[in-house]
Amino acid sequence: MMSATSTLALTHFVTLADSFDKNKVTPGVLGFIVFAVIGGAVWLLMKSMNKHMKKVDFEEQPDGGEAGTTASAAAPATEPKTS
Repeated sequence: MMSATSTLALTHFVTLADSFDKNKVTPGVLGFIVFAVIGGAVWLLMKSMNKHMKKVDFEEQPDGGEAGTTASAAAPATEPKTS
């Protein structure tokens, strides 16, 4: 059930909506603010990603047969425990 004040408020919004030219509606200030916030969030995420990617340090294994022998020599195979 709608009160009298909410009905009065809705009638004011309806008259404001009719006064706009529907062919010239633009996003306005709110659209710019939302776009700027999204752009700032993307910038912060990329900055954080670059920081984390700089921490990654890995060494590629050499190509060929050496990769298998160095891996087996470095970490001897252990048998899994069975319960």
